Amino acid sequence: MASKLVIIIVFILDLIAVGLAIAAEQRRSVGVSVPDKEKVYEYCEYGSDIATSYGAGAFVLLFTSQVIIMVATRCFCCGKALNPGGSRACAIILFLICWVFFLIAEICLLAGSIRNAYHTKYKNMWNIDERPSCEVIRRGVFAAGASFALFTAIVSQFYYVSYSRARDVYQNPNY
Repeated sequence: MASKLVIIIVFILDLIAVGLAIAAEQRRSVGVSVPDKEKVYEYCEYGSDIATSYGAGAFVLLFTSQVIIMVATRCFCCGKALNPGGSRACAIILFLICWVFFLIAEICLLAGSIRNAYHTKYKNMWNIDERPSCEVIRRGVFAAGASFALFTAIVSQFYYVSYSRARDVYQNPNY
């Protein structure tokens, strides 16, 4: 039987990670080109940088929940054999899907956090006619991370339950 404590802890961690990723999307940095006092050059001025912390927090929480699931299931490959059948086949498929969603979510959150933290400073110091490029993270990077974190949360819960069912049937046969 699947441990309810593991299910609850992982669900809470994943839910907080999704919330932080959504908050990071809402609070991403916005850059504005501003002239200096002498109007010799322009520089980029950015708003709040809290989205980087939110994205990094979501990254860590999602990673922690994945570690808990993998330790609880012994990463599917280490540990006792599982009962052949539908639960094991379902657990294998969900294991693979869980890792794909997890990697995509982690890449989005990490890339978003790194890119959000990067700020250009002075771009138009030598009287070049081009305005400074106040590049910021594209809209939707943290949102993609949040959606894949949610997919990871759902699939990892189903994976854990399927794995537990296959393990329990093998350890306690019906005959």
